Amino acid sequence: MPTLYRLTADFIVVVHFAFVAFVVFGLLLTLAGGVRHWAWVRNLRFRAIHLAAIGFVVAESLCGITCPLTVWEQRLRDLAGQTSYRGDFIATWVHDLMFFDAALWVFTLCYCSFGAIVVLSWLLVPPRIRKRENGSDSVS
Repeated sequence: MPTLYRLTADFIVVVHFAFVAFVVFGLLLTLAGGVRHWAWVRNLRFRAIHLAAIGFVVAESLCGITCPLTVWEQRLRDLAGQTSYRGDFIATWVHDLMFFDAALWVFTLCYCSFGAIVVLSWLLVPPRIRKRENGSDSVS
């Protein structure tokens, strides 16, 4: 059973990294797409999901809540008998890339600043709502 816990914890690290990558690269691609006139970066669904993702992180940080993915991963590592975050090569690399030591206020400041830039991106590269051919509104 410890192997299953370890593998599940490794999987959670990869999912966590994908979430972080979506938030970070979503903003970078939105800003680049605004400059390069990429229509897809104005997709309302994509932009709303992106805003909700960073909004969740900012709310967690302001409320002093540890990310549920981090808590889940740590619990699984405990159940697997691991004393550190070390896992397989990919999981270790992803984990080391994402986590580093700093005071909690540093993370809160970073998350809030990043969230403010995402909100600002809605003004700089506003999402668009397309009209369907039959005249009803649809989100693009």
